[in-house]
Amino acid sequence: MKTHLDREFIERKLQAIALYIRRLHVVLESSDADIRDDFFKLHTLERLIQLIVDEIVDINTHVIRYGDFSVPDDFQSSFLVLAEGGVFPRDFAERIAPTVGLRNRLVHRYEAIDPILLIRMARAESGDFREYAEYILRLFSFYGENQNP
Repeated sequence: MKTHLDREFIERKLQAIALYIRRLHVVLESSDADIRDDFFKLHTLERLIQLIVDEIVDINTHVIRYGDFSVPDDFQSSFLVLAEGGVFPRDFAERIAPTVGLRNRLVHRYEAIDPILLIRMARAESGDFREYAEYILRLFSFYGENQNP
């Protein structure tokens, strides 16, 4: 059983996030109206958001499992648990945490999502996804490869 953060696991997840963000930016080069009216662009955008959030949730779960953190109530609150542990600033955690709810609405189709609102959220969140990766990378410089946060 591992008793520390698995650097390779996290780096693989961060590489996947970086790839998905690059692909997201390709879609976001188009206008909002063009994305809305193009079935493939709109659904590619949805899928990329889902994939990014899935990778982020995997990282959060791993860091919490192998660190000295309280157990979150759900995936969305995992951001707040990590903020309490000093991984992120609280305002950042509060800003990015709702992406889990967005992901769930996209995947499970709980409700219809306004495509223009989704596109605007994707434009705003793409920077947060990059910032997330930077905070996670700092874990290794602060704690070293073989230590728990």
